[in-house]
Amino acid sequence: MAALRALRPFRHREFRVLISALSISIFGSGMWAVAMVYEVIHLGGGPLELSLVATAASVGLVGFVLAGGIAADRFPQRLLIIAVEGANLAVIATVTLLAMLNVLQLWHLAIGAFVLGVGQAFFFPAYSALLPRILPAEDLLAANGMEGTVRPILQQAAGPAIAGILVAAFSPAHSIAGVAACHFLAFAILNFLGRQNTGVPETSPDHNASRSFLRDLREGFSYTVRTPWLLWTLVWACLSVLFLIGPIEVLLPFVVRDQIGGDSRMFGFLLAVMGVGSAVAALATASFPLPRRYLTVMVVTWGLGSLPVAAIGFMDSVWLLGAAMLIFGVTEGMGTVIWGTLLQRRVPRHLLGRISSLDFFVSLALMPVSMALAGPVAEVVPIWLIFLVAGLVCPFMAFVAVFAARMMTDEIENPLTPATSEATDTQPDAV
Repeated sequence: MAALRALRPFRHREFRVLISALSISIFGSGMWAVAMVYEVIHLGGGPLELSLVATAASVGLVGFVLAGGIAADRFPQRLLIIAVEGANLAVIATVTLLAMLNVLQLWHLAIGAFVLGVGQAFFFPAYSALLPRILPAEDLLAANGMEGTVRPILQQAAGPAIAGILVAAFSPAHSIAGVAACHFLAFAILNFLGRQNTGVPETSPDHNASRSFLRDLREGFSYTVRTPWLLWTLVWACLSVLFLIGPIEVLLPFVVRDQIGGDSRMFGFLLAVMGVGSAVAALATASFPLPRRYLTVMVVTWGLGSLPVAAIGFMDSVWLLGAAMLIFGVTEGMGTVIWGTLLQRRVPRHLLGRISSLDFFVSLALMPVSMALAGPVAEVVPIWLIFLVAGLVCPFMAFVAVFAARMMTDEIENPLTPATSEATDTQPDAV
């Protein structure tokens, strides 16, 4: 029964089309992460040039994600998703052609990466806002769990692995051609999305075509500030990104080297363990009903999952480090699936794109800050102390968020059943 629950969204034709295209697209994104690196190296670039290309993608994503949320609330999400995938295809196909002709230059790659980042900024708010329009409320948890399962498997494991094989067997240009093929397939599949009930934005009572960008943005911020469970979850997310991402991404390799004598392969193994844990937890969460205490379970799970991080600076065994990363990945995957479902179930539909993009922006904006601070701080503070503080601050703030937002009362007063969900005023039929 649990397995059947996780597969229930596949009863709906529109979801089958959407998840198929999304899976192929994120597989291509995983390939691009490796193909881009080796194409930069093939062109004679080093760490600086690679950093510039990667930064171009981040600038495109962070700079346009709030605009992407507003677009998702103003325009049909189906058309936005198809347009983004079409733009991705055009960019990668152009880069492939230039690479095959041996005329590709680094600035071409930087522009391409920037456009791909902008595409992500528009794609995911539209995707998040589209799901509750094509699925009944009771299937949203399973749908988010399915996405949370395929993303780490395809984007962090399978895609990079296939790209590495193509680079080694042929050339980086051939690997980029594989990325283009993925985006072509995804674009073709997305055109099979039905035109009815697939992303025609609903409007709030005072909505009209002349509304300004700033007014739309202000409405999203205003809703967030006056909604305690949403505000305090985002506050916790800000702090967790700031305290956790830098140590894990920047300092963990030095822990692996100095404490257990490992190398890059061991570091990659630890990240893979975290990704697998996240994927398995996402699938498991999708296989069961949403917890009655959904807010408490989500935030406390995230908080407690950070506790093993506090001990990383003292660990001298790869198995202990692996267990810590596994717990962190499992709790991250479980909480993320619940969080995505809450946004789709409790946020008014005419605001869902903006709130989703705000959530995305919060996470992305502080990620480079955390990574930039980790190195300098480690020059003056012992690494074990950095991990200790990070692993203790996050659980503490999780409990602060639960009580400050009165989550235990809120979740009882707002049970998430199909009859009470704000997002279930129109129920799609299985096709």
